[in-house]
Amino acid sequence: MPQDPLNPMPLTSKESGNTHEILPDVLGLTVQIVNLYMVGAPNNPENWVLVDAGMPDTEKEILETVHQRFGDNAKPRAILLTHGHFDHVGAVVELAEHWKVPVYAHPLEMPYLTGDKHYPEGDDKVEGGLVAKLSRYFPTRPVDLRPYIQALPEDGRVPGLPDWQWLHTPGHTPGHVSFFREADRALIAGDAFVTVRQDELYQVLTQRKEINGPPRYFTPDWDAARESVQRLAALKPRVAMTGHGLALAEEELTPGLEHLVQHFDEVARPNHGKSVGNR
Repeated sequence: MPQDPLNPMPLTSKESGNTHEILPDVLGLTVQIVNLYMVGAPNNPENWVLVDAGMPDTEKEILETVHQRFGDNAKPRAILLTHGHFDHVGAVVELAEHWKVPVYAHPLEMPYLTGDKHYPEGDDKVEGGLVAKLSRYFPTRPVDLRPYIQALPEDGRVPGLPDWQWLHTPGHTPGHVSFFREADRALIAGDAFVTVRQDELYQVLTQRKEINGPPRYFTPDWDAARESVQRLAALKPRVAMTGHGLALAEEELTPGLEHLVQHFDEVARPNHGKSVGNR
């Protein structure tokens, strides 16, 4: 699987390098501006999964956190991808090669994970702040995860996580998925919605909490994005873990998510940009 690595990106936040034990069996790690999640009881080196794989050139940081969480020679049962944008697959090739484990994603993401298709270039003309303006420089070329990449099971089962289910939540990308556990209504939402204003540099740096739609500069289908948020809100999650921003529990999450659902076109959908569509 030789290929040129994705270039490191000079983006950061005050949470970079921090871990958060969100649930007894879910640890979040922030690498620069994005979150990944290790799902499984600590000190159980063979019975956990990794959800998303951070920014480019961060595999050493991820492996060190894995070592601290699960012990020597730990490796996941699988790597699960919410989608294939550069900040969620930055270290996935290196990690898959290191662990020799399967990587799962929605079938519609496969072209972006097998080297076949580029994502659209970031929309630097979209309504938003400095991060949006810089988005045209963000990597859009695909990674090639062959032979490790596999499609998620059609019936919603999650490999390695029998108590969880995956849900198709498109809009941000065609094959974006989220993960939900009914027992405690825990939600890993990816970028279906986020808890920080991701197009504004100051908010990204400070990680100021604000429930918002998916990152504007990389979202081509706002109607689908709205329907995905509605679907996730209907689950009434008690805790939401997103690709960007801090995890939120029910007391903050519920009113914020309800507001997003009711005012999605005003809060999330940009006023101008390549993919605004009809309101």
